[in-house]
Amino acid sequence: MTELEQNLLAIIQDAFPVEERPYQVLAGQLGSDEQTVFAAVEGLRQSGVIRRIGGVYDSRALGFISRLCAGKVTESAIEAFATAVNEIPAITHNYQRSHEYNVWFTVIAQSEAEIQKIVDDVCAKTELHDVHVLLATKKFKINTVMGGTAAPVIRKNSCARSKPLSGSDRNRIRVACEDIPHSLTPFKDWGVSCDELREDLDLRRMRRFGAILRHQEAGFADNAMVCFNTTNGGDILAQKPYISHCYERPAFEGFPYTLYAMMHAQSAEELDRQIKEAAESIGNPDYVVLRSVRELKKTSFRFFA
Repeated sequence: MTELEQNLLAIIQDAFPVEERPYQVLAGQLGSDEQTVFAAVEGLRQSGVIRRIGGVYDSRALGFISRLCAGKVTESAIEAFATAVNEIPAITHNYQRSHEYNVWFTVIAQSEAEIQKIVDDVCAKTELHDVHVLLATKKFKINTVMGGTAAPVIRKNSCARSKPLSGSDRNRIRVACEDIPHSLTPFKDWGVSCDELREDLDLRRMRRFGAILRHQEAGFADNAMVCFNTTNGGDILAQKPYISHCYERPAFEGFPYTLYAMMHAQSAEELDRQIKEAAESIGNPDYVVLRSVRELKKTSFRFFA
């Protein structure tokens, strides 16, 4: 990855300019020119490093809820399970992990009943069983961005400010959940107002507008969800640059762990060091490491689609 590409990723994940000519703004920040910056970003998109450039919205601020689900699927049935999940827009993330509970997926909907129906339907259509739908009882850290060659940058959650959504708000948000056009004037070509997008950010409906990366292509080949059997230490873990998400969730039968931390590293050895360091920092409680075996699905939820 070139120095320009690294510098671009350091900026555009968290703050892609919401301006009529964003690449011109980036060029000014980087001492380059508009066409060179545009070509560099396009190259990162085409190579797969950048998955999407668009809005990352706060589901709660828009009247939705998100739940993490843990379940079991036999190895021989994983492919059929993944195929079924890929057809469900409400399921955005789906991972096979190294544990008895070997599939973990995220569901976004407008009610608990709707989420349960989605889970029940997947169970009926696949061999998914022993499913637990998990609420985040406390959020310590979310929405972390990844550095081009460095560790993730810390971002913390914040509460959205209340303002009723209009029909035009819903239309704009639906579009902004997609990938920007491949042009020098993406917002104009999208038909979306930059002023209104900036208002979404100001009201904290939107957490950020930026580039979402494919971690492996960006240099973070190893990651794991590490779950600790403690209710203490979330604030400490949230300060670790290699931890992207940190939540407290309820324990369930056969899984007594309540503090969840997603860790990202450039190698398995680095990940092992991170896990050990994190555990030591919170008093070495019992923990379990659920390494990512396969990414079965990772998409952005399209609100009001």
